[in-house]
Amino acid sequence: MRHRRFLIPVSVLLVVALGVGLYLFQPWRLLTVRETHDALLVPAAPTSASVSAPVSTSVPVPAETAKEVATGQWRSLEHATTGKASLIKLPGGGHSVQFASLDTSDGPDLYVYLSPHASSASEKTFGQGFTSLGKLKGNRGDQVYEIPSGVDVSGIRSVVIWCQRFSAGFAVAPLEQA
Repeated sequence: MRHRRFLIPVSVLLVVALGVGLYLFQPWRLLTVRETHDALLVPAAPTSASVSAPVSTSVPVPAETAKEVATGQWRSLEHATTGKASLIKLPGGGHSVQFASLDTSDGPDLYVYLSPHASSASEKTFGQGFTSLGKLKGNRGDQVYEIPSGVDVSGIRSVVIWCQRFSAGFAVAPLEQA
């Protein structure tokens, strides 16, 4: 009987600890893929196929289009990450960030941060002074994040995939002039 009084509380404690551990670490996320297919504002690579347009005698007025103003490749921090991040200037003056061919691990609480710190800075600095663009849409594929009006893009030096739960960076990409 004494053995049972000890065994039941210990068993309950182990089950609770296992539940909390699974909730916090979500180890199955290492095996999951959340793929996104947002339409990129500026194509990642020029297309090789072009269609001939009829010759016009009038001078066309150039339409304002989205323009890549800064770009960089991902540098892995806590998780191997590849792809390209770009700062895009939109017609009308707004800005967005796009990820082309992103490939990283999935995680429990991932966010996209704009950072005033250089991509070569230590990992912990990316958790300070950032602008959050919200949750990471997926760990693979193309994605676009609108930068809120009022954010001074001249101070942005990098974009970061950050795990808020563990205050850890998955990856960082410099946003250098294109």
